[in-house]
Amino acid sequence: MSEIIFAAQSMAVNTEVEAKIADIKAYGKIASGIDESKLVLQAKLILTIEKWVADHDCDASAIQCWDSIQNNYGVATCLAMSMMGEKGLPSACEMDITGALTMYALYLASGNPSAYFDWNNNFANDRNKCVSLHCSNFPASFFGHHDFEIGNLGVLGTTLGSDHCFGACKAQIKEGPMTYAKITTDDKNGKVKLYIGEGEFLKDPIETEGGVAVCSVPDLQGLMGYICRNGFEHHVAMNRANVAGVLEEALGNYLGWDVYRHS
Repeated sequence: MSEIIFAAQSMAVNTEVEAKIADIKAYGKIASGIDESKLVLQAKLILTIEKWVADHDCDASAIQCWDSIQNNYGVATCLAMSMMGEKGLPSACEMDITGALTMYALYLASGNPSAYFDWNNNFANDRNKCVSLHCSNFPASFFGHHDFEIGNLGVLGTTLGSDHCFGACKAQIKEGPMTYAKITTDDKNGKVKLYIGEGEFLKDPIETEGGVAVCSVPDLQGLMGYICRNGFEHHVAMNRANVAGVLEEALGNYLGWDVYRHS
């Protein structure tokens, strides 16, 4: 991360940076009150991360997305991760390497971009609905439009200062089919394991910070019980397609990983 920060800080404002600023403005709607200097910082950071990923021949990445980058550089990494994800180069939050692997597996299975969420909280009184969200780095296609807001991190902005936190992609996920999955490692038993299943993104209205999805999953409480009993993280990768069968076959039969298919 120190190499990324130094390289971005050292980059001159040239035609490449100006072109990336134009890309950012076309990618989403910049929130009111955002200074142009933050767009310059974002453009240089995105170019630096994209170059690092290309130079190291990475198919996916996981980024230390807080709080060093905000404190030492001055913007968030979400936008860079979103734009890479839209191009089929998924990037997971909070250095979650197995999360990046899950996002990439979903991308290979569907050909669609993947996003990274938290399983978060209940939705109203329906035990098979939940709210899943993140700051967020969701690809534009998850929103189904390009007028989502690119603004400051909501929760982190309250502690780090909103002026250090520009780059979050904010809107509700468009309704439609989805596959969820999470790969993790069982270090005690020397295994790679995962759970997978299918559900839906819903259009039930909700107001909260960041990128948010209202999800419907059959027997959601059973899934939550399995996740908690078997040591899975609260992170989950999701993709706008039904490809649980593909992952079950590829990762279970061909790679020999322990696969739980929820239904």
